[in-house]
Amino acid sequence: MKADEIINKMNFFGMAGKPFFFIVDYLCNYGFVFPLNEIDPSEIIFNFQGFSNESDYFDIPKNIEFTKHPVSFCEYEKKFKIVYENILLGNSYLTNLTQQTPVKTNLNLLQLYYCSKAKFKLYFKNKFVVFSPEPFVRICDGKIFSYPMKGTIDADIDNAGEILKNDFKEKAEHNTIVDLIRNDLSMVAKNVTVQRFQYIEKITTNCKSLFQMSSEISGDLPENYLNHIGDIMFKLLPAGSITGAPKVKTCEIIREAEKYERGFFTGVFGIFDGVKLESAVMIRFIENTSNGLVYKSGGGITCFSNAKKEYQEMIDKVYIPFA
Repeated sequence: MKADEIINKMNFFGMAGKPFFFIVDYLCNYGFVFPLNEIDPSEIIFNFQGFSNESDYFDIPKNIEFTKHPVSFCEYEKKFKIVYENILLGNSYLTNLTQQTPVKTNLNLLQLYYCSKAKFKLYFKNKFVVFSPEPFVRICDGKIFSYPMKGTIDADIDNAGEILKNDFKEKAEHNTIVDLIRNDLSMVAKNVTVQRFQYIEKITTNCKSLFQMSSEISGDLPENYLNHIGDIMFKLLPAGSITGAPKVKTCEIIREAEKYERGFFTGVFGIFDGVKLESAVMIRFIENTSNGLVYKSGGGITCFSNAKKEYQEMIDKVYIPFA
C-alpha cells in the first residue's frame, strides 16, 4: 500500500472512530493499514504497553543462545567518516548512522518476540520482530505527545544516570533532537512545549543493562484532528530521532553512508483504538533474510562523536530486552 492510500485510510478510520493498526516504512513509501478486528494473530502480533493480541503461552528454550557478528571497525569507520565530514561542512548537526549485524540464535522470530519485554513489540509475518523502547507520537483528547530518545550509557557504571545527563556529546545530541521534534510538532499543533526534559529509563538486556535518555514534548491539535490523523502522522515522518537535523539533507547523507535499505527498520507502527492513537519507532529490530537473521542498530553522530565509542554503542544496541 502506497503512502497516499495509507493516509486516506487512516483519515477515513479516524473520522469514523474505527480502530486500526498501521505500519509505515522508514522512507514513507509503503506500508499497511488494517482494521484492528481483522488482524490475523498468526501473522501479526503486537503489544502496546499491555494492549495486545498475544497468546497466553509460547514455548521458549531454557538456555537462550544469542551471538552477534558486527561489521569490522574499519568498515564502520569509513561510513562514520562520510557522516562526520558532512557535519564538519555544516550539512548536518546530527545524523543517525545505522548498520546491519548478523546474529545467530537458537530462537525463531516468534520465540524472540515472546521472550522479550519492551514497551512496544511487534511480530510481522515472520519477516521481522521489533521490541522498541521508543514511543513516536501519542494522540489523545486533542493533544499530541512525542518522546524523542537520544543518549545511551552502560547502567553498571557508577553514577551512570548523572554522567549521561551531563556528557557534553550526549547533551548536544539530545538537545538537537528535542529542538527538531519541537519544530516538527509545530507543523501540526499549537502551544508546543517540553513537558519533561532528559529523563532516564533503564533497559535490562541479555548482554548488559543500559540507561537511555528521553524527553516529553506536547502540543494542542485542532478540533477536527481525527479527520486528518493520517495527514498529521505523515507530516512528522520520518521520525527525527532516527534521521537527524536538518531532516531532508541528513536523509541524503544517511543514504550515502549506510549503503543498504533500512526497509521497515526505523519506520513506525501504531494502533488507533477509536479514541486515541499510540505509535512507536521501529528500533531494536531483527529481520529474517535469505542469509539468516540480521539485527539493525545505530546511533546519533555529532561533531563531538568518537568513532570507536559510536561503533561500540551500535554493538551494545544489538540485544534482546528481558526487562
